[in-house]
Amino acid sequence: MRSPLSATLRAEGLAVSYPGVPVLQGVDLTLEPGLPPLGLVGPSGVGKTTLIETLTGAIKPDAGTVTWDGRNVHRMSRRDKRRFTGAVRAVSQYSMTVSDPKITAGRVLKIALGEARKSGRTHATSVGELLETVGLADRFERRPMITLSGGERQRVALARALATRPEILLLDEPLTAVDPRARAEMAQHIGALATTLRTSILLASHDLELVERMCPNVLVLAHGSFVAFGPLREVLATSDHPAVRDLAEAITVAHQPFRP
Repeated sequence: MRSPLSATLRAEGLAVSYPGVPVLQGVDLTLEPGLPPLGLVGPSGVGKTTLIETLTGAIKPDAGTVTWDGRNVHRMSRRDKRRFTGAVRAVSQYSMTVSDPKITAGRVLKIALGEARKSGRTHATSVGELLETVGLADRFERRPMITLSGGERQRVALARALATRPEILLLDEPLTAVDPRARAEMAQHIGALATTLRTSILLASHDLELVERMCPNVLVLAHGSFVAFGPLREVLATSDHPAVRDLAEAITVAHQPFRP
């Protein structure tokens, strides 16, 4: 039997840079199945997307390691890689770029269910149930992806990620194109589903209202490392770090609605 911590995703001493520009410097992060969603906030361009892509193995770090189930995600066997890609899923605002004009939402989700089988995560969920999970009707199964709006594509991207019933879900601005009226409802639904599946969520977003709604605690990323941790409202009110103060002031200047 696997131990409760065996599927932990862990970054230790993570450093990533682009030519001449350090992005992440000594980042440590642990994501464990069953824990509440964790927010990731910070200024634009600070490296939130880079961190998520490094956690998935898409970017190889200059230093440090990312491990899942005790295995280095950048040095996995083919079998372990299949298991990893089923257990750790990522969704970004660019996840649903359409290259095949004929592919339907149903086909996208059938492929994802096939990935679930290959990674040993077979379950009885149907395409229709996956669509319902993200608030789309059955008729979307037959719709070509190219005909969907940006918000509808993002919903399909979320459904695709959820097809494997992942242990870790990495979300990078996952609802930017979703109608604001539906965003709160979707956030609540995703949070409830994550609790049911014991899926750990890392949510990176500039939408601080969404982050606070979904995440009891947040990490603030600035200058390559984490500079604050705690409930979002408390962090913004008490931290003296310049990057955190800038976030708090930006909210005030923009007069954004900001409610728990």
